[in-house]
Amino acid sequence: MVKNPELLAEFEKKLARSQPPDYIRGLAIYEALYREAVALGVLPLKNPLEGLDTVIALTRDLNYGPRTPRQTGN
Repeated sequence: MVKNPELLAEFEKKLARSQPPDYIRGLAIYEALYREAVALGVLPLKNPLEGLDTVIALTRDLNYGPRTPRQTGN
């Protein structure tokens, strides 16, 4: 457990500023995470479109606010 979160946040900011972004290292991390997800069976998705309707509804609500029953057709 972090006893001083402000100190930790400041340390992380300084560390991020001291190291310039490294595309090759970031790509290597991404590829390793992808390989791990494949090894765990999380990827590839069995049905990539599963849950898309929920994502669209959530996005619509976040961008435009919740719809009234009249707008949904119910």
